[in-house]
Amino acid sequence: MTKEELMRRAIELSIENVAKGGGPFGAVIARNGEIVATGVNRVTPDCDPTAHAEVSAIRAAARKLGTFDLSGCEIYTSCEPCPMCLGAIYWAHLDRMYYGNNKHDAAAIGFDDAFIYKELDLKPEDRKLKSEVLLPDEAKKAFDDWGKKTDKIKY
Repeated sequence: MTKEELMRRAIELSIENVAKGGGPFGAVIARNGEIVATGVNRVTPDCDPTAHAEVSAIRAAARKLGTFDLSGCEIYTSCEPCPMCLGAIYWAHLDRMYYGNNKHDAAAIGFDDAFIYKELDLKPEDRKLKSEVLLPDEAKKAFDDWGKKTDKIKY
């Protein structure tokens, strides 16, 4: 399939998903022009705030390919990803991303992620989500153990 055909599939998924009660987002993960997996936004129907189209497609592709490393794959998404999805795309090591609508288009219909980007620039103590460091010395043991582990799988 061509890039355009793959993007059209992501867009079709987003349109179909609205009709089924989900959010207006669809995503396709492909390798060498072949669809590996798809995903749609199921946040409200599944009561899962992480069930965004891109994350759902990444999860499905990783399961299908049996790996957390999706190098060699590309993602086609109907809209520029939110910060969570963009992070997941980087963690999945996807080679390239294509998107249709942009974040301003999303904001115009009520999906405004600007506040998250602003929060990330702030010091933790200045963010709206209050947080504090708790038991760091105890938490460090897992990191120490990981650092010493000789058979770990890096990701």
